[in-house]
Amino acid sequence: MRSLLLSSFRLRRAGALLALALCQPAAWAGALESLEAFIQATRSGRAAFTQVVTAPPKDGQAARGKQSSGSFEFQRPGRFRFVYRKPFEQSIVADGQTLWMYDVDLNQVTARKQSQVLDASPAALVASAPDLKTLERDFSLQAAPDKDGLQWVLATPRNKDGQLQHIRVGLRTGDKGVELAALEILDSFGQRSELRFTAFELNPQLPAQTFQFKPPAGADLLRQ
Repeated sequence: MRSLLLSSFRLRRAGALLALALCQPAAWAGALESLEAFIQATRSGRAAFTQVVTAPPKDGQAARGKQSSGSFEFQRPGRFRFVYRKPFEQSIVADGQTLWMYDVDLNQVTARKQSQVLDASPAALVASAPDLKTLERDFSLQAAPDKDGLQWVLATPRNKDGQLQHIRVGLRTGDKGVELAALEILDSFGQRSELRFTAFELNPQLPAQTFQFKPPAGADLLRQ
């Protein structure tokens, strides 16, 4: 009798584990649906962010992260503004044609054509791609397990010669829709960058000048 009970228990346990295993991929697949919903429904956004950049450990020393913070705004298609306020002031502005990077301490501006730098970048996941199909031209997209109360999508660049190994996108479903909550970026040198977004606003009305940039007088201008 004991043997039969154990066998029955094992069967039930195996069945429960199998059911759990079958349910997980369906739940993870929802992350891709959430990403598509975010891309389709979110025409603009605004949030505060913190960023921690961690270089790979060297000579047996523990990796140490450097933290910065600021604000982020975007508007589809292809316009965004990152403003870093701490510990150093820096602005990164995409106006639809040109990507501007302004370092306040160096009083230096770098200008590059957006079309050359954004298609396979984290910005494409957030502000450039009009739909999931377009995004998949440059990224292999895979749903990942939920973590920290977020749905996650793993995006791996199809171009293996680029500067990125992969990007993880963390999404949260709020009262007004799907929100961007996190970006985790691993580059080809093993450096990690983790961004967390708070106070996310879905579809705010952003003034046109938000994404305009004019190099300050006296700043060095480098065009690439």
